Amino acid sequence: MRLDGKTAVVTGAASGIGRATAEALADAGAHVLLGDITEDRGAEAAAAIRGKGKGADFIRMDVTDLGSIEAFKQAAYAKRPQIDIVVNVAGWGKVEPFVKNTPDFWRKVIDLNFLGPVAVTRAFLDQMVERKSGKIVTVASDAGRVGSLGETVYSGAKGGAIAFTKSLAREMARFNINVNCVCPGPTDTPLLAAVPEKFREAFIRVTPMGRLAKPSEVADAVLFFASSRAEFVTGQTLSVSGGLTLAG
Repeated sequence: MRLDGKTAVVTGAASGIGRATAEALADAGAHVLLGDITEDRGAEAAAAIRGKGKGADFIRMDVTDLGSIEAFKQAAYAKRPQIDIVVNVAGWGKVEPFVKNTPDFWRKVIDLNFLGPVAVTRAFLDQMVERKSGKIVTVASDAGRVGSLGETVYSGAKGGAIAFTKSLAREMARFNINVNCVCPGPTDTPLLAAVPEKFREAFIRVTPMGRLAKPSEVADAVLFFASSRAEFVTGQTLSVSGGLTLAG
């Protein structure tokens, strides 16, 4: 699956699934614009890709800040004439009973996991519509498909991202823009490393394949949706969960 001559935006690209996705798209030939709020790790990730002879630039982006998204957009178009692929990976969550959540916590989870992808997608959609070409991939979560204990608002936000993907796919089909969603199960990322060990062990026990996903395995699913192999695929949700969510 080659992406030669394409330019891709990847949010949350400083670590975890976002970084693995940026690396996979770059290895496939795309020039990748990495966006993240963490500047040092984001710049390091872009430098590592360039060190392999691939194209990459880091531009700071806070997906919860419309001004930051606009600044990223302007900087992206200053570097590259068009954006062919947008991958929404940035997100955040914490395992905590719903009755202990605060309204500020709700807002942070919703802003990062739902409104962030909505805003970033909107920022790059006009040019895609004009060209009648583009790929949009959002990394949601299987929590948004089947729910997750201690992640109720997170599950709701990810479910919203899945529904957003399906509805936008209907609107964009006439412009030849593919809109799809990848839903990881528990994945070996820095975010999951912050979860208590007992929860990590429980995730592994209930996963039929008996382990956590690797970020690169989620990135492979994103690469498929971003490639020409998925030209006639839109509005779809692909779980990468080792069989954890066999239904839904």
